Amino acid sequence: MKYKLTTPFDEKLIRSLHAGDKVELSGTVYTGRDAAHKRLVALLDAGEKLPVDLDGQAIYFVGPCPPPPGRPIGSAGPTTSGRMDAYSPRLIAECALRAMIGKGDRAENVKSAMKEYGCVYFAATGGAGALIANSIVAAEVVAFEDLGPEAIYKLELRDLPLVVAIDAEGNSLY
Repeated sequence: MKYKLTTPFDEKLIRSLHAGDKVELSGTVYTGRDAAHKRLVALLDAGEKLPVDLDGQAIYFVGPCPPPPGRPIGSAGPTTSGRMDAYSPRLIAECALRAMIGKGDRAENVKSAMKEYGCVYFAATGGAGALIANSIVAAEVVAFEDLGPEAIYKLELRDLPLVVAIDAEGNSLY
């Protein structure tokens, strides 16, 4: 199937998606790589409020390049998602994170959390960062600015092409 989706997501919608479904995603998405994920989990450990509300949201595993003149962002290709496997289950379970975007397979602990709490993993095309950037209409750093490209950005997307790589039932294209 092919879907046009807009964030935020509810659990029912996420559970209706199947591995192999094509998606054009619009709306707000947050970025985060391993350094940002480590800080988010440290905040959870300390009982502190996160700098972004992940309830119903998606995190894109990307460290975007600086924007060229007149553009909101530079190349924004996905990074290998396995580096977030130690942190993703906590964000799914405790923050109601509903989607992740990246490249590469995920660990069993991540898939288990996805099944239990209702989350999907979208694959973005590796090596296509310049093309992906065309679907990003706005970008701003919203947390951990000191991390540079690994800071958390708030992105506004318009029709970002993705594939459901792992659905909320654990079915996987990998």
